[in-house]
Amino acid sequence: MAKKPPPAVIGVLTEPAPPTWWRAHRHQVLLIVGIFLGWQLCGASSGAADHDQYGPARPAHSATPSATPSTTSKENHR
Repeated sequence: MAKKPPPAVIGVLTEPAPPTWWRAHRHQVLLIVGIFLGWQLCGASSGAADHDQYGPARPAHSATPSATPSTTSKENHR
């Protein structure tokens, strides 16, 4: 029986190069950018100057209210 020759060496495996700073930290950078953009969209640009803690500002009434009758409509229909 003939002995098989050892397998031929095609390439040599080496340890991969360490990742770049961006590749190692991109998930953290994107998380911070996402939180900042969410804060900008939801909080800072919601028109905070237009309303206070009691809700949105209401426009001032331009027309004066009409005079109210001294009797109610129930009394008028007797």
